[in-house]
Amino acid sequence: MSGAALGLEIVFVFFLALFLLHRYGDFKKQHRLVIVGTLLAWYLCFLIVFILPLDVSTTIYNRCKHAAANSSPPENSNITGSYATAIPVPSQHPCFKPWSYIPDGIMPVFWRVVYWTSQFLTWILLPFMQSYARSGGFSITGKIKTALIENAIYYGTYLLIFGAFLIYVAVNPRLHLEWNQLQTIGIAAANTWGLFLLVLLLGYGLVEIPRSYWNGAKKGYLLMKTYFKAAKLMTEKADAEENLEDIMEEVHKVNESIKYNHPLRKCVDTILKKCPTEYQEKMGRNMDDYEDFDEKHNTYPSEKSLVKLHKQVIYSVQRHRRTQVQWQILLEQAFYLEDVAKNEASATRQFVHTFQSPEPENRFTQYFYNPTVEWYWECLLRPWFYRILAVVLSVFSVIVVWSECTFFSTRPVLSLFAVFIQLAEKTYNYIYIEIACFFSIFFLSICVYSTVFRIRVFNYYYLASHHQTDAYSLLFSGMLFCRLTPPLCLNFLGLTHMDSSISHQNTQPTAYTSIMGSMKVLSFIADGFYIYYPMLVVILCIATYFSLGTRCLNLLGFQQFMGDNDMTSDLVDEGKELIRREKRKRQRQEEGENRRREWKERYGHSREDSTRNRSVHTDPKESNFSDISTNRSSRYTRANNRTERDRIELLQDAEPLDFNAETFTDDPLESESGRYQPGGRYLSMSRSKIFDDV
Repeated sequence: MSGAALGLEIVFVFFLALFLLHRYGDFKKQHRLVIVGTLLAWYLCFLIVFILPLDVSTTIYNRCKHAAANSSPPENSNITGSYATAIPVPSQHPCFKPWSYIPDGIMPVFWRVVYWTSQFLTWILLPFMQSYARSGGFSITGKIKTALIENAIYYGTYLLIFGAFLIYVAVNPRLHLEWNQLQTIGIAAANTWGLFLLVLLLGYGLVEIPRSYWNGAKKGYLLMKTYFKAAKLMTEKADAEENLEDIMEEVHKVNESIKYNHPLRKCVDTILKKCPTEYQEKMGRNMDDYEDFDEKHNTYPSEKSLVKLHKQVIYSVQRHRRTQVQWQILLEQAFYLEDVAKNEASATRQFVHTFQSPEPENRFTQYFYNPTVEWYWECLLRPWFYRILAVVLSVFSVIVVWSECTFFSTRPVLSLFAVFIQLAEKTYNYIYIEIACFFSIFFLSICVYSTVFRIRVFNYYYLASHHQTDAYSLLFSGMLFCRLTPPLCLNFLGLTHMDSSISHQNTQPTAYTSIMGSMKVLSFIADGFYIYYPMLVVILCIATYFSLGTRCLNLLGFQQFMGDNDMTSDLVDEGKELIRREKRKRQRQEEGENRRREWKERYGHSREDSTRNRSVHTDPKESNFSDISTNRSSRYTRANNRTERDRIELLQDAEPLDFNAETFTDDPLESESGRYQPGGRYLSMSRSKIFDDV
């Protein structure tokens, strides 16, 4: 089994990162380099979290093997909690290999490749790709130039910080400037920045994650919060539509002014390609006009203004599409929560949906998750499951906060994580060690990473599910993960006293801490900042518990959901009315579809049978003559179809009309007209080979 566990986890973590990226990103529309860069960043960070427990168990086995080979303590020696005196007797506690043992020499090389690759991504490649993806340039050279200019200040800041550490080492007479020390300075600078952000995100996640599950058991709370989100999202949706209309007006003006014979026409075609289809068709009707721009003294936009317009089009279209998809998802969530509230008082204990899902359910779901099972789960079991899970997560949060405040104490050992690991180390229960390490670091990672997925910096950084995250946000999340994961792992090793700089024991370090070098080069960071700064997590947890950040955002004008706020109540009422309006609209739409379906089933078959019988008993010559006469009469007059059109109009008046629908394929009036086609396309306009050269 040597190396098998490592290989299995490498494959599993890859598919996990690929699944999450598929949920948030769009493989079909986004650039391949963006997908590959984000996938590599997420994969390396998740890999560090999953492989670190194997490194801990392997290190404990190597310590036992080294102690058994070099020394043999007396038979009546007592085993204490420190690593220096916790040397077991080989006869009583044999040093057997763990099932996941990794041979010597593999882990240091593995950690070195993973760590430096992630650091190269977060500090050099991903920031450059971020500016490149957001640039509105029309050529690769233009995008590279824009990315270099935008990152000049970014890279200059890091060089300034690194130069400050370099001067400190050079001025200190007790230190000699060597390559290993320079490497340690760079690692210390990166970990210091990451630890500063790590404590902020960890303090929020330790409180918010258990509270979110506790509130998830309250159906009324979830429904009110959904109404609140609906009101806010409708405002954002209207703003996105208005912004898109304004940008499309500017594109229309540019499209009218720059004709085919203008040198900047290719840039305009590139901008038109990024516009929605309906706007492309509206602006593509008069594109064949020719204009001699040399004879007229018109003011044409410059290439720099077109680059700016291109950037605005990309952002506005992405934002508009994201709000549209999120609105539909929020509607489904609101309808489902309303159904849960109605079914709680059901005497039949059968879950009844107001609207059926458009996607057909598979046989497995129909058999095992029938309406009865769904009612018991949604109305009885799920609230209690969420409450129990919230209590368990709260206990974990308390353990983390206590250990963060006491992990520097080695005698006695106060950190609960260190106590659990040392108890398992005495009996060499490697499976228990790996499970305890995995759940501990996994919980810390969930608290940190979930906060990264939840935070939103205006509209510039926003991770939206259902393939609605833009390239800028994906790359930014990859940067955050690469910067947060190394200090997160070092903090975990400090909590378990597996880091020799924390435990102050002369024992064999883990392979992960060995690549970090000796932090004694910067003693004020190793003995000061790394020890005492994590204690601030207590203050951040208290601030999160009392929602101080939410109250500050409300004072600044950014409305957040708070139960004791008048503005929140107004937004909840507004969202409730919006959901009610959308519900009535969907009900009318379904009733109209049902009536059309019943009409087709009742009268459609008889009409087809009568038409088929007439065609069988009709002479072919007569049928050809009738077809010719019909075509001839329809070419010059439509008076013969007057009665049929009036009858169709009377039938359609009895049904509700959806003026916001994108297609009208069910309307026979439009199907008779040769001008309008589904999707808003006109037969008089040819879209072929317009954007083929883009």
